[in-house]
Amino acid sequence: MKYVIIGNSAAAVGGVEGIRSVDKEGGITLIASEPHHTYSRPLISYLAWGKTDEARMKYRPDDFYEKNGVTALLGCTAVSIDRQTRTVALADGKKAPYDKLLVATGSAPFVPPMEGLETVENKFSFMTLDDARALTAALTPESRVLIVGAGLIGMKCAEGIRHLCGEMTILDLAPRILSAVLDEEGSAFVQRHVEAQGISFRLSDSVARFERHTAHLKSGSAVDFDVLVLAVGVQPNAGLVQDAGGKVARGIVTDERQRTTLEDIYAAGDCTLSHDVTSGQDKILALLPNAYLQGEVAGKNMAGGDAVYDKAIPMNAGGFFGLHIATCGDVHGEDYITREGGSYKRLVVRDGRLVGFILIGDVARAGIYTSLVREQTPLCSIDFELIRSKPQLMAFAADARRKKLGGAV
Repeated sequence: MKYVIIGNSAAAVGGVEGIRSVDKEGGITLIASEPHHTYSRPLISYLAWGKTDEARMKYRPDDFYEKNGVTALLGCTAVSIDRQTRTVALADGKKAPYDKLLVATGSAPFVPPMEGLETVENKFSFMTLDDARALTAALTPESRVLIVGAGLIGMKCAEGIRHLCGEMTILDLAPRILSAVLDEEGSAFVQRHVEAQGISFRLSDSVARFERHTAHLKSGSAVDFDVLVLAVGVQPNAGLVQDAGGKVARGIVTDERQRTTLEDIYAAGDCTLSHDVTSGQDKILALLPNAYLQGEVAGKNMAGGDAVYDKAIPMNAGGFFGLHIATCGDVHGEDYITREGGSYKRLVVRDGRLVGFILIGDVARAGIYTSLVREQTPLCSIDFELIRSKPQLMAFAADARRKKLGGAV
């Protein structure tokens, strides 16, 4: 059996390990545009910050490819899929034949048309290791930095490079920061903390045009800068599957076994749509754990196994300048809000189940809440009053505790 995987991040790694859990012998060829050993993309902000180094960013040990019998074509770009000849064409003119193919191509920065953007010399994205290297090399202690985008990427970039520059301004069209993951109160909570680091925000505003080192805003004001970071958003790299005739709706459409609409072609990770069990909607869930699990399921099924991934949920865990944040699920339902000790907690209940939460500050045992959301646990089966105030296993019935602790089959 000849397996080909396009990609080299979490979904691709999951694919390799999923295949090898079923098939120890089949050949695996991995194709990746980046020349680097697999690494954890969320850590690039900590690399810029000096909190980690490139060795510790590696997502798997140095012997990962060799140990798993993978032929890794790093620094090599896949340009098309030929379903008739069952080959992947590469930019260097070579072709990689496959029996089963996994597309794990992730996403790329989305840069909307902006007048005068071509006049800006020092402009960067912040999604890859090379992005982080180039950006940090361009900064000086006097640099004035403008980040366009106050979502997760823009905010993590701000955290990573704040110590390397002088002034920093973050611009966003939305009226609040982190609008995709936090509610209004949570956003304001985090914004106050970030502003204390000497970062200013321009919200409910956008760029009308760039003029070299100046961003003229639609509000009529202007921001002068030396370095520009574009963190407006991302778009799935779905072109290979779409060009091959596969179904794409914002992301690559797959079933619960990660099969695309094309025979023997699977997809996983940020390039795909996922079914969010908390909202019932199909959406892009650009999350490392989601990507890995999708890839693992795809790999098992490519190798003849029978696995499903049917518990996808949106979730984020991290923080900004020492302020911890954990979010999960959907926030439409009945609210239970707690504000105490510099922390903010919002639990959201619908139809007798916990469907989402926002935790800021105290995120201890957020995994218990995440488990309740993912498993869609009926709240009548647990001590929800105890869970609301202090998440702990004692709130579960004895048999449920044993299962969560691995003591029951």
